[in-house]
Amino acid sequence: MKARTPDVTVVVAVYNTMPYLTECLNSLLGQSIGRDRLEIVAVDDGSTDDSGRELDRFAALHPDTVKVIHQANSGGPAAPSNRALEVATGRFVYFVGSDDYLGEEALERMVKCADKNGSDVVVGKMVGTNGRYVHQALYKENAADVSLYDSALPFTLANTKLFRRDLVEQHKLRFPENLPVGSDQPFTIEACVRARKISVVADYTCYYAVKRGDASNITYRADHLARLRCTAEIMDFTAGLLPAGPERDAVLRRHFTWELAKLVQDDFPALDRDLQRDICAGIARLADAYFTDGIRDAMDVKRRVRICLARAGAIDALCEAITSEKLHGAPPFVVEGDRAYARYPGFRDSLTGLPDRCYELVGEAVPGRLAQGTELLASAWEQEGEGITYTASVRVPVVGDTAGAVLRLARGAMPKSADKAGARKLRADHSLPAPVGHHSTEPAEDGAGTVLHSRVPLERCDAKLGARVYLEVAGLTYEIPVPGTDKPMPLSRRWGSLDDPYRAAAVVNDKGRVVVTTAQMYPPKKSLASRVKTTLVRGFKRK
Repeated sequence: MKARTPDVTVVVAVYNTMPYLTECLNSLLGQSIGRDRLEIVAVDDGSTDDSGRELDRFAALHPDTVKVIHQANSGGPAAPSNRALEVATGRFVYFVGSDDYLGEEALERMVKCADKNGSDVVVGKMVGTNGRYVHQALYKENAADVSLYDSALPFTLANTKLFRRDLVEQHKLRFPENLPVGSDQPFTIEACVRARKISVVADYTCYYAVKRGDASNITYRADHLARLRCTAEIMDFTAGLLPAGPERDAVLRRHFTWELAKLVQDDFPALDRDLQRDICAGIARLADAYFTDGIRDAMDVKRRVRICLARAGAIDALCEAITSEKLHGAPPFVVEGDRAYARYPGFRDSLTGLPDRCYELVGEAVPGRLAQGTELLASAWEQEGEGITYTASVRVPVVGDTAGAVLRLARGAMPKSADKAGARKLRADHSLPAPVGHHSTEPAEDGAGTVLHSRVPLERCDAKLGARVYLEVAGLTYEIPVPGTDKPMPLSRRWGSLDDPYRAAAVVNDKGRVVVTTAQMYPPKKSLASRVKTTLVRGFKRK
C-alpha cells in the first residue's frame, strides 16, 4: 500500500519548553486540516526537562501523525530544524516554535491559499501574546502576491511560514547552525528571493507567538556581541544573494532599523567601555558596507542618528543622545525654512563631523514628537467691556523659524487617526482660515523650545472649541491639540451684555486636551408649536 503524502509537515524544534510544548502540540493535532493531511516532525534537541518525554507521549498516542527524533543539544533551533527537513514528506513545510501555538484553521487556510495562488511561500497572520512584540504592518489585508522589496515582509523574517518543500529542496535551503540568534532569517530571505509567488493570509490569526513568563526565549537571552555577530552574518549573506541596489536596501534597512538599532538602546550607556567600542566598531563595519543614502533617508531620525553616531565612534555623544531622550523625551526640532532637524547631541559638532542629513527629518511623520513636547504653561481669560479673550502660553519643541505658529480654537473633533500620535500632519492641499487674535513667539528659557503666546477673542455662539497649535515643520503644517492634564484651568466666566449673557469655560476632555466651550446662559424658550414639532420628530426617529 502506497504511503500517503501529507499536505504539510510541521517542524517543531524543541528544547526545554514545558509546559508550553503541550499547548503547542495540541494546537497542531487539533488543526482543521485533519490529521490525514498532516505530518508533525518534532526534534528534541537534548532537553533536560520533561519535553522529550512529552514528545514521546504524543508520538505513542498519534503514531501515524507525530514523528519524534532525539539528539544531543546543539545550542539552537537550526540543527534540529535541519534534521526534521531530512525526514519531512509533506508538499509544504511549516515551522512552529515549541512554545507557540496555532489558530485552529491556520494550516488549512494557508495550504488553500498556496494551492489557489501557486504560492511558494505563504505568510499567515502572526500576533504576540504575554507582551511579545510582533510587527503587524504586513497583515493589513490578504494578498495573493507580495514582494520582498516593496512591502513590510523584510520586517517579518521569522521562519514561521508555509514553504513549498520542492522550493526548499531545489535550492537546498537549510538553516546556518553557527548562529545562536536569527538562524531562521537566511533561510526565509533566500526562500523569498527564490519564490515565484509570496502570499499573505491576513484575515485570520494563524500564529500566536508566546513570550514565556521568565522571558527565557533564546531571542531574549543573547548578549550584545552575539547578536552583532549574527546580524553581520545575516547581512553579509543577504548581500551575497542580492546585488547592491534598491532591492538589497529594502531588506537590509530592516537590520539597521531593528537588530543594529537595538544594540544602541537604553542599556547602551551602562555597558563597559570596551564593549561599547566593540559594538560601535561592528556597526561601523556594516554601515561602511551597506548604509546607503537610500537606507539612511528611509530610517526614522532617532535610529538614524544613533547608527550614524555609532559609525563615527562618537560614544559620548551617543550615550548622551540615549540618556537625554530617555529622561527628557525627544529633542527639539530646528526649523530652517523648508528643512527641519532633530537637535540630538552631535548636531553640527565639528568633532563628530556628521552631515546635517543624519539629523534631518526626511519624509518622516513627526506628530508624535510634537505632541510629546508640547506643554501648556498658562491659560486665562481677559475681559474688556462685553468681550472676552482666551489667552494661553504654550511651549512647543521647535526652535528656529517659528514665527508662523498660531493657536486656534477649532470646531470639531480630531480624527481618530490622530489619537495615537496625539497630533496630525495636515494634507498638503489643506486650507485654513486666517488666524484670529494676536500671536507671538519667543525662545524658551532653556533654548530647547519656543513659547507661543496667543490671545484669541471668543464669538457669541454655542460651541465646543479645541485649543490647537498650528505650526510648520519642514514645509508641512501640523495640528497639535493643547494638552491640559494636571494643568490649572481658569474659572468659568460670564460675559456679554446684561440682557444676553454667555458663559465661557475651559475644560480638559477625556483625551487630556483643552476644550473651550461657550454657551448662551438664557436661551429663548421655544414656542409651543416648535416644542410639539421637536417631540413628534424625535418620536418618528425612534420608530
